[in-house]
Amino acid sequence: MTILYIGKSTETYKQCAKDKNSTLIAVQTSIECLQLLKNKNNIDVIICSYNLTGNTGLYLFDVLKNESILKNRPFILVSDEHNSSLLAETFAKGINDYFVSSSTAVNQIIERAQSLYKLKDLNKAVIDNLIPHETYKLPLSKRIFDVFFAFSVLISIAPLILLIMLAIRLESKGKVYYISKRVGKKTFDFYKLRSMHSGSEDLIKKLAQENNQYKKAKTLTTIDFEAPCPKCSKLLKGKLCSPLLHIDAKEICDYWYNTQKNEIEKTNSTFIKIANDPRITKIGKLIRNTSIDELPQLINVIKGDMSIVGNRPLPVYEAELLTKDTMSKRFLAPAGITGLWQVELRGRGGEMSEEERMRLDNEYADHFTGNNYSFWYDIKLILRTFPGLIQKSTV
Repeated sequence: MTILYIGKSTETYKQCAKDKNSTLIAVQTSIECLQLLKNKNNIDVIICSYNLTGNTGLYLFDVLKNESILKNRPFILVSDEHNSSLLAETFAKGINDYFVSSSTAVNQIIERAQSLYKLKDLNKAVIDNLIPHETYKLPLSKRIFDVFFAFSVLISIAPLILLIMLAIRLESKGKVYYISKRVGKKTFDFYKLRSMHSGSEDLIKKLAQENNQYKKAKTLTTIDFEAPCPKCSKLLKGKLCSPLLHIDAKEICDYWYNTQKNEIEKTNSTFIKIANDPRITKIGKLIRNTSIDELPQLINVIKGDMSIVGNRPLPVYEAELLTKDTMSKRFLAPAGITGLWQVELRGRGGEMSEEERMRLDNEYADHFTGNNYSFWYDIKLILRTFPGLIQKSTV
């Protein structure tokens, strides 16, 4: 460790630094200090007397800081006598420490210099070893494709959208479109054709408690070792979907054990999907079954709120519940009109568990971390979306 001291009584500081296994370089004026620092980069800490020839230690600190010579080196100011206003100004400027000079203070000053040096070194080590937050940057090829695709589809289906809007208006009063706040990489206005009666949002909490498809059908209190694993049941006799666990002289596959364990731990469902939703109009059922109600989201794509392929943007009340890393990882990917969970299960007539949906969302998010993005992977998902556009469910 090398200390630069500016001021008088240089021999006292040199001897004390030597006794504490540190090297001290001493100069007496600001000019000498500036010349030295411009030519030497191995100075670790600066100790400066307040009373210098022609100026003060505060003035020198300002010069070093303004000319970027200080370079985050710890700076200690030493005064011949205590001055409360000087003390306040010292710390207001961001100087690391302040001492009043005395015959016994030199040891303390050198020890403080060593402490500041070790602290700076420790902070650097921590910063160097920090794991950077995973983020995604929308690839240019994806953005160009999104805009081109969205414009092309909007122009070609404009007459159909106008007819549907007219039918919505004739069936029920209210606006033909629906806007809600959704959360993707940011919070934005999400556009859909209205498929419900006006004022239906007031019923969402009650319906979510009574008829949420993502909510567990039963509440488990203990692991049921006798209940058959649904995945193992689909395999040949003797085959297992996951490794076999032996717990209290009982056997159960790893997947079925953890599935039941998660059901016990989970008291509330994050996502909401209402089966046989009574709020939906007749024309609303038609446009939901054919996914026509999603078409205005092409405007979101053009605006840059969404992408053609991504993870579905969530209502604010759902997004607020995704606080764990394993759940919030989905937001590393852009919000999208279609995505993995839609093409996997949406058009197959089966129900999707909350865990499956989160797993698929995270799987697509992995597509955006590092250098994993593939334009052709998105194209495959788009092509797989078309068979699922017409479906029986109205979700």
